[in-house]
Amino acid sequence: MTDNTRIPIWLDTDPGVDDAMAMALLFALKEYDVKGVSAVAGNVELEKTFQNARDLAAFFGRKDVPVFPGADRPLFREPRTAYFVHGENGLGDVTLPRSDAPVEKLPAWDALYEAAKAAAGELVLVAVGPLTNVALALMKHGSLHKLLKKIVIMGGSASWGNATPAAEANIFCDPEAASTVFQCGVPIVMCGLDMTLKTVMTPAELDRMGELNPTARFLRDAAQHGLAYSQAHGIDGMALHDPTAVLYPLYPELFSGEEAGVAVETKGTITYGKTVTDLYSDKQFPFKNALVLLDVDRDKLIETVMTLLSRY
Repeated sequence: MTDNTRIPIWLDTDPGVDDAMAMALLFALKEYDVKGVSAVAGNVELEKTFQNARDLAAFFGRKDVPVFPGADRPLFREPRTAYFVHGENGLGDVTLPRSDAPVEKLPAWDALYEAAKAAAGELVLVAVGPLTNVALALMKHGSLHKLLKKIVIMGGSASWGNATPAAEANIFCDPEAASTVFQCGVPIVMCGLDMTLKTVMTPAELDRMGELNPTARFLRDAAQHGLAYSQAHGIDGMALHDPTAVLYPLYPELFSGEEAGVAVETKGTITYGKTVTDLYSDKQFPFKNALVLLDVDRDKLIETVMTLLSRY
């Protein structure tokens, strides 16, 4: 498969247990030409997400893919983390060997811009953490919105929240950045909670995954911390939030959704960080800026994940 037939792709991430699975799937897909990975503060602090992203790339056999450091805090608000889901190290407190790949110094927002220029309008950006890096790139590089083919976001919801009753966690981490991204003019696919909470992998399926190989065993072991959190909150399994965003560009047939206007609330108190859509309202926004995914073929998604992870 030549580079001309592969999808140039960039992953912005805050590893993160489900981020780790997303990275594993990203590198398993030979149809993707991975131009780079950038880390952002989110699930844990940047120092940890950057190291985790480097270590994961090496563990998955892709030390050739550069990993860039990004923003260590949101644009305006105070940082928030999710140790309670992802453990103290962000990877369910499972440790990986340290990567010996060269340490990149170029900031994520500049590296993304350079990759977008080189891809000449074909780069697909997949963002599965807070959108701080992406917003900074758009603000610093005024032509970037013309150079990206698509932005696939894991974040938001047309219905409910998980960080607050109104807001999904990635958007709530940096609503001002999310607002910038949703207004940027690039076609957006929103992999929000309406769809991702339908992707729960059961404990039995996680165990089956763990039997595939050492890579999948690591992902199963890392998932146990978050699994316990989910079970304590009435969900008997692990939702594959971030993996859906990585899979969408190659497997759109697994998903369904509707075009909608989406705006991010940045002024409210109760609704701060809410992705407001016009999907269920009589009054419509004067724009349609995102494909909001609402459903997924869960069984085919799980089998696709199993097939791809078996490649390791």
